[in-house]
Amino acid sequence: MPAFIKELGLESGLVAMTGPSSRLTWGEVDLLLNRCANAFLETDLGPSRRVAVFAENSCETALTHLAALFGGVSTVPVNFHLKVSEAAYILRDSCATVVFAGPETVERAIEAAELAEVSTVVAWGDFEGPQVLSWNDWLGSGSDSSPPEDVRPLPNMLYTSGTTGLPKGTELPPTMFVGGSTVREHLDALKESGYAKLGTHLVLGPMYHTGPLSGMRSLLSGVPSVIMGRFDAEQTLRAISEHRAESTLMVPTHFIRLLDLPSKTRERYDVSSMQRVVHTGSKCPVEVKRAMIEWWGPIFLEAYGATEVGTTCSITSEEWLEHPGSVGRAIPPFTSLILDDEGNETPAGEEGRLFFRDSTGRGVVYPNDPEKSAAVHLEPGLFTLGEVGHVDNDGYVYIDDRVSDMVVSGGVNLYPAEAEQVLLGHPGVADVACIGIPHREMGEELKALVIPVDPGERLEEGELLSYCRERLSHHKSPRSVTMVQDLGRTSMGKIDKRKLRSPWWDEAVTD
Repeated sequence: MPAFIKELGLESGLVAMTGPSSRLTWGEVDLLLNRCANAFLETDLGPSRRVAVFAENSCETALTHLAALFGGVSTVPVNFHLKVSEAAYILRDSCATVVFAGPETVERAIEAAELAEVSTVVAWGDFEGPQVLSWNDWLGSGSDSSPPEDVRPLPNMLYTSGTTGLPKGTELPPTMFVGGSTVREHLDALKESGYAKLGTHLVLGPMYHTGPLSGMRSLLSGVPSVIMGRFDAEQTLRAISEHRAESTLMVPTHFIRLLDLPSKTRERYDVSSMQRVVHTGSKCPVEVKRAMIEWWGPIFLEAYGATEVGTTCSITSEEWLEHPGSVGRAIPPFTSLILDDEGNETPAGEEGRLFFRDSTGRGVVYPNDPEKSAAVHLEPGLFTLGEVGHVDNDGYVYIDDRVSDMVVSGGVNLYPAEAEQVLLGHPGVADVACIGIPHREMGEELKALVIPVDPGERLEEGELLSYCRERLSHHKSPRSVTMVQDLGRTSMGKIDKRKLRSPWWDEAVTD
């Protein structure tokens, strides 16, 4: 039995993990982790020891990630919305040697693995085929004995899109991965995390995101986990009430959908067990966060940052009520500063480009793309996340705009370059620019501004959207299209997207 289960005195018959379609006791988790970890240890996974997890939330998804820690494996979470070519790129770039898939993704996983020349696909569910090794057969290849504790745990490799349209791989940073030279040290460090000191944790977001992935690891501290499938507001309240959940991670879109429930529905469920809600992903409207604090109490801890560096700023509910709209003050090892166009630090309250200095000197690291790593740094350890903001007299950071083209929709980063490249392949499109416009629930949505080849011909919006969605994941595709005569390109071909966005954002402010 893994030492963490025995040492924490967990009763083998008690429920440890509840998923969308299954439930496991601590004893069952013990056995499955042993078998999966030993299967990893007994398999040649190449020098990088990376495997991809291309699956929706489930107990099997969580167990694969957790067992990888015991097996000295770096898992690569792959967004389950991705199309075959997009997933294949990540498999190839990450040097993954095995792909784990669920019933919803297995067919795409097989095609992606073939394109990326990955020989092994492991899948759970009812799918059968010569190209796939079943989850049970994979577990059967590993022994029941406890894996050794001197194995070195490896951080995840996560992919975040870049302005070039191709995702960039980055290892889970030290601020998000407790590390340790052995599994034993890693487990000891996990016991000190915030989630470890609370009861049942609700894994609400998809585990290809950093936050839910990190929260899921609290199981290794003896914290029972409830893993939700695709988000449903009422089911979330029901899960909190039934399981007496004490912690979770949410994004502002979750808040909006919860608040949109009828008052009678909201009153039906007891959420008083909740003690800590970390929220991140995108800027939260002031009125939305205030309403959640009034409903659930001052239990919200906002975390601002990025996959590449983890949390750079943090703010409690009490602090936020005194500084509404702020994303908090910088936390070690980071300090925040606002620079003008000449690189000079601005006075408090004055808007400029938001930078962070990492006292460790690490900053942002893309292992396979040193040029991209260098591009976000002004000097070693001094980096930007591509946003404009200001800092008040008390050191609280406020986000005012973004320098980059990135659009944040429902807590997910979307990069217009990907959709633009696809739409430029349409025979009727002469030029296109994709921008973020306001969306009540998602914060932003992607809109395509299109110049047709024939100015006298009006392209059908539905045709263009279908064309894009056939070639790109739906969540990366525009939600709407507007025909325009000019995009305002300069002689160097550059576009002022802030200017293009302004009519929609100005209208939203007026409303």
